[in-house]
Amino acid sequence: MLQKRKATPEPALPEKLDSSLNNLVGYMMRRVQMKITQDLSNSLEEHDIRPVQFTALTIIDQSPGLMQADLAKALAIEPPQAVLMVNKLEARSLAMRVRSNPDKRSYGLFLSKAGEQLLKKLREVAMQSDINATAALTSDEREVLLTLLNKLYIEQ
Repeated sequence: MLQKRKATPEPALPEKLDSSLNNLVGYMMRRVQMKITQDLSNSLEEHDIRPVQFTALTIIDQSPGLMQADLAKALAIEPPQAVLMVNKLEARSLAMRVRSNPDKRSYGLFLSKAGEQLLKKLREVAMQSDINATAALTSDEREVLLTLLNKLYIEQ
């Protein structure tokens, strides 16, 4: 005897599966952050750079001579992860460790000329990625969003 199959419901679209969480600021910020970071990752891929490496290069550029431990804190990563990342940047001749004069046991981080040149290109790539990611916003809305995000970040 043949049995009738039960009709299986159509699978829900991914954006509908979690829609009950859309009123939670933290949840929505995380979802947007994941989307924006993936777009940035894709944009940086051409240069064989990951977003955290781009951030590290930017921080080193802004604070030449920064200690590796301070870079780890700024990136919110464990010091051993920072060591591995700086090793990779050094291997690509983008950054270098320079022995500190006051304390011969410590090293400051600096960008190489190649690192400075690449960072200039990466900043343009990141800016375009950011503009693309916020294309649904007007320029005024984008400024308001940045102001609010900075307020949340600084006051936390």
